[in-house]
Amino acid sequence: MSAAGTKTFAAVDLGASSGRVMTGRVGPDTLRLTEAHRFPNRPVHLPEGLRWDILGLYGGVLDGLRAAGPVDSLGIDSWAVDYGLLAADGSLLGNPVHYRDRRTEGVAEQVWATVPPDDLYRATGIQYAPFNTLYQLVAAQGTPQLTAARRLLLIPDLIAYWLTGEQGTELTNASTTQLIDAHTGDWNRPLADRLGIDLALFAPLRRPGDRAGTLLPAVQERTGLPGPVPVTAVGSHDTASAVAAVPAGRRERFAYLCTGTWSLAGLELDAPVTTGASRAANFTNELGIDGTVRFLRNIMGLWLLQECMRTWELTDVTPLLADAARMPALRYVVDAAAPEFLAPGDMPGRIAAACRATGGPVPRTPGEITRCVLDSLALAHRRAIREAQHLADREVDVVHLVGGGARNALLCQLTADACGVPVVAGPAEAAALGNVLVQARAHGLPGDLAATRELIARTQPLTRCEPSGDPTAWEAAARRTEDARPLPA
Repeated sequence: MSAAGTKTFAAVDLGASSGRVMTGRVGPDTLRLTEAHRFPNRPVHLPEGLRWDILGLYGGVLDGLRAAGPVDSLGIDSWAVDYGLLAADGSLLGNPVHYRDRRTEGVAEQVWATVPPDDLYRATGIQYAPFNTLYQLVAAQGTPQLTAARRLLLIPDLIAYWLTGEQGTELTNASTTQLIDAHTGDWNRPLADRLGIDLALFAPLRRPGDRAGTLLPAVQERTGLPGPVPVTAVGSHDTASAVAAVPAGRRERFAYLCTGTWSLAGLELDAPVTTGASRAANFTNELGIDGTVRFLRNIMGLWLLQECMRTWELTDVTPLLADAARMPALRYVVDAAAPEFLAPGDMPGRIAAACRATGGPVPRTPGEITRCVLDSLALAHRRAIREAQHLADREVDVVHLVGGGARNALLCQLTADACGVPVVAGPAEAAALGNVLVQARAHGLPGDLAATRELIARTQPLTRCEPSGDPTAWEAAARRTEDARPLPA
């Protein structure tokens, strides 16, 4: 399949707005990533709510594997928290509910009446987000689908099941459900029992590098892949795979920013931080590769700009970024983490309303609104990274910005200016690279996590942005946006 000393792996990488199948060629000094197939991920508005087109996504995966050609293994990662329900015969009980669906509105207060927020955070270390799997399952209690379900599979595990016929629950993604004990890495059964959640719905836990099955003969026939083709569990939460691909040196004190539809800003730690201060700051402790903890905050991310472009009916971001670069810095800023930006809809109107509500200038043109989004994201990155350092008692010297936002030179420079430390941008396809490298390790290449990161640093294009501009201007802008909404008690 591959040249001597190298192997080829397929990474199925499903994002909230698109999916892709990438092939990675890996050897001791080789790491080449090639896009085999990219396809859209378009949620569907049904009368009962917002749903994922999981069948369309699976079709895209099969097309991608056909385009990829012979591989030594494949792995699957995706966004977190969402799931499919299976009947006793293994058939899917309807399209999975989208995490932006409104069904979880008000559910958190029901949960907190049984398990207070402090207790919930100490037990799981997971931040409050209204779409966490725990709240989705409480919202679904008593519905015909959940009543009929005999198995729950998170999105990447569902795709793996259709490919292999084998069921499992990969741990890095399972940790986002808010049902895993942050300290033990196992299900928190007392918590689930208190909330009436049946953990028997979940398949046995897997860890990155574990075997997840072998392609079914029917799948091999549809994809044309010569077999047998093993499927390897990777960091199936795409952020876990992306953090594994951060090209940090062995002794580097770094923070990371995984950028795309969401921005995930934080630190890689050896143990969770579950203090009251960490809960109040809404930081999460998700499990990563090799027993690490991803201590981070979710920020709305480039979703803000994506939704603006959808409203404007634009597909090319380049002219918008050029216009934004000519706009005055920090004239228009909003709290990028504000909950009113979560749902789809008129994002330019909501951004203008948020600026108006603070008494500041109101952006009106696409260029002004784009600059507002980028400045606001840089401020949110700054705040999250500074608070992470304080809460974890750890200083950083550099920020590694990976994911799709690494292609946005203006966002990278603004983040360096806001944070006051250098930003190393790249790789852009971090989730796919992390996916490939976990597979490579499971199949004898290339070494520990530090070695995989060194391989990325040697082989992938990276850009370094030094901080510039007036730090006091960022301080003043930060004060305008840091009236954060407190979490409910």
